[in-house]
Amino acid sequence: METNELAIKQFELDDDGHLKNLDEWNENVAKQFAKQEGIEELTDRHWIVINFMRKEYQEKGDAPSIRKLTKQSGVDTKELYALFPKGPAKKAAKIAGLPKPKGCI
Repeated sequence: METNELAIKQFELDDDGHLKNLDEWNENVAKQFAKQEGIEELTDRHWIVINFMRKEYQEKGDAPSIRKLTKQSGVDTKELYALFPKGPAKKAAKIAGLPKPKGCI
């Protein structure tokens, strides 16, 4: 029987549990964070939100609020809460490798 050992990398996190070094983020890191947040699989709709958040952060220096997400990402409020239950902007930012948005508790 073949075995395959997966490398587990540790990441430094900020006080909110988000990546401290944003350059360490990649899709595999996103999948790991998603599982920690109770999201077993990232669908195309999840990636729309994640990629929108990353683009906004790169352009403006802050993760977008829920209002901006629902107005500009193409994902409405109801779907956003279904994709990222119990705090969609904060969870999506964490999975996207970004700091917690300023408007989140």
